[in-house]
Amino acid sequence: MTPQDLFKEIRTYCQANASEAIVKKYKRYFKEGYDAYGLTRELLENKVNEITTLEGVDLDLVYKTSPLLLKTGKYEETSFAILLLNAFSKQFDKTTFIEIGKWFDIGINNWGHTDALCAYFFREFFKRKIIPLNDLSSWRKAVNKYQRRAVPVAMIEILRAKGDFDGLLEFIEPMMPDQERVVHQGLGWFLREAWKRYPEPVETFLMKWKDSAPRLIFQYATEKMSKDERVKFRREKSK
Repeated sequence: MTPQDLFKEIRTYCQANASEAIVKKYKRYFKEGYDAYGLTRELLENKVNEITTLEGVDLDLVYKTSPLLLKTGKYEETSFAILLLNAFSKQFDKTTFIEIGKWFDIGINNWGHTDALCAYFFREFFKRKIIPLNDLSSWRKAVNKYQRRAVPVAMIEILRAKGDFDGLLEFIEPMMPDQERVVHQGLGWFLREAWKRYPEPVETFLMKWKDSAPRLIFQYATEKMSKDERVKFRREKSK
């Protein structure tokens, strides 16, 4: 099977199972646009399971087919790239990380795929120590805002794995002045999860940035705090 063969099989399947009702149901969650066929999660997973049993389907084929899927802009086709790659998670290595980094230049352009990519792939990367956190350094200033969002969202997997917290706040600090809303949400999400486990250092960090960082970061970061706790992180009014 060639990459073009696999791509055509996936596209034919998507077209045959398209549902305008499902597209309308989820479109409102994507302010950046939602170009989709309207497949259910079950349909996606069933097809992935079928594909991975076919002769000739291996990790190398998935690497080569993924750019074809990503560049179309169709939501489910990118989802297929993510789910197919995840099916070979036991074979992940540094090459996988490098390949994923290229995806943002090709077609990762929404929060849904960004967060799924982080959950599936970085959980494995950090658990198996395939990459150190420092390998994400260049992503902090990436042109693609979703690649920047991926940094704090991926770091949530370090927290979930109960990894070393030292240095995580310093690592995201250069991102705190970022101007993109989706990055603010990612940073706030990470800080909220970090606060649940390490409240004192996170509150010190938030206090340092409360008068200069975007407020949306704090809206997310303080979401689980009590009303009295949140008051501490209000921005000081200019005199």
